[in-house]
Amino acid sequence: MKYIDYYEVLKVPKTATEKEIKQAYRKLAREHHPDLHQGSAKAAAEEKFKLINEAYEVLSDAGKRAKYDRLGANWKAGDEFGAGPADAGGRTYAYYGPGEFDAGGFGFSDFFASIFGEDFARSRQNGRGRPAAYKGEDIDAEIGLAVDELIHGTEKELRLSVPSPCAACGGQRFSQGGICRACAGTGVTEDTKTVKVKIPARLYPGASLRLKGLGGKGYGNGPDGDLYLRIRVAAGGGWQVNGSDLEAELTVYPDQAVLGDKLQVPTPHGSVQLKLQPGMHAGQRLRIREKGLPKENGFGDLYFRLRIDIPPDRTEAEKGLYEKLRELRHNNGK
Repeated sequence: MKYIDYYEVLKVPKTATEKEIKQAYRKLAREHHPDLHQGSAKAAAEEKFKLINEAYEVLSDAGKRAKYDRLGANWKAGDEFGAGPADAGGRTYAYYGPGEFDAGGFGFSDFFASIFGEDFARSRQNGRGRPAAYKGEDIDAEIGLAVDELIHGTEKELRLSVPSPCAACGGQRFSQGGICRACAGTGVTEDTKTVKVKIPARLYPGASLRLKGLGGKGYGNGPDGDLYLRIRVAAGGGWQVNGSDLEAELTVYPDQAVLGDKLQVPTPHGSVQLKLQPGMHAGQRLRIREKGLPKENGFGDLYFRLRIDIPPDRTEAEKGLYEKLRELRHNNGK
């Protein structure tokens, strides 16, 4: 009897979390659902589909996963594998020979049967599975917010794909004939819904917003799950984002760069006065403290990068002054 690497089947590392295992399983179960294949490919998909569900049956259950990890690839020779009375460590596992395991047509392998068959068969015969009422699944989503929305808050309408308990199997993953075909053995089906979300002010990029009751639908009298909304900065708005700092270009005229000036400049927090020191150069950056994006303990900074340009509409008097400047430079040997 060949050892089956259930982690390899689901393409997850041995350190995978419960959430990562569930995500990998659902992706593969849908990909290899037999109803999506024809001819000889259908038979191959059927076997792959059964193996994926077998792997998930083990790795999604804390008790089964711990037992499986203890046995390891050398399970046949391990001290923990045997039949009959408990060993010195108080552990015993019933052994099923090839073809001896019958769990109502679930199609699990002899390897699975030899380790988990008795417990699995008993639990299914006793009708044990998910309770009659349980909370819906939590879901993760991402939303991009403009700089102004992060700072001041907003309201958004979101269209979400949410898991609901499968009506055919009641979220149990199995029906009387084996793996539930309606939900591909995932226990859930995907629905869509539109919700209005109020985004509070001063959210920072990377923050996660928990919205109670906006996740997957609960079963029975169980409450709906929660929505975890991860926040990112949306592109656009004229601001360049660098962590919690912002940067923008500021155009000034030559006389302002040479002589200095006081300017009213826009920021996401409102207009502020910016003082230009005499002798500024193109490309220099001016910092305005705490006028950037929110962060965990305050706000980032805002930087203006100087660009020096000439006025678009120059009078004859102004042109004359530029000519005098040129004469001065020539006379001074510049």
